[in-house]
Amino acid sequence: MLRLHSNKKPAFETAATTGVAGLTIRLAKGDERGGGSGGPATSVITKTKPKTKRPSLYRVLILNDDYTPMEFVVHILEKFFQKDAEAATKIMLHVHHHGIGECGIFTYEIAETKVTQVMDFARKHQHPLQCVMEKK
Repeated sequence: MLRLHSNKKPAFETAATTGVAGLTIRLAKGDERGGGSGGPATSVITKTKPKTKRPSLYRVLILNDDYTPMEFVVHILEKFFQKDAEAATKIMLHVHHHGIGECGIFTYEIAETKVTQVMDFARKHQHPLQCVMEKK
């Protein structure tokens, strides 16, 4: 615990105030109204823990089209989503039969990056493959 010592009276009258970076300053008993013994004023600073929550997750999906070769879709799943040949083939067949397939679930920034990488790679190889993301 950190103690602050000062020869001056505090410039505030409340028993507790929140300062910079979530620090709470509490005055020692008797320091609130200046009724101390004339000695140095003592304040205690306590650090509060910030409350965190889990980030939202997003599904990255590949959409079927009639032009992109199946082998190319398997290659994308292996290259950008680290799927083995068997898992990539299974996802590709799901996309082929159902029109859409899930490649993975990621935080927003990672999902956005993967979608961009897949779309750029498909365009570079002149395929109309579509990759999208949706909130889970």
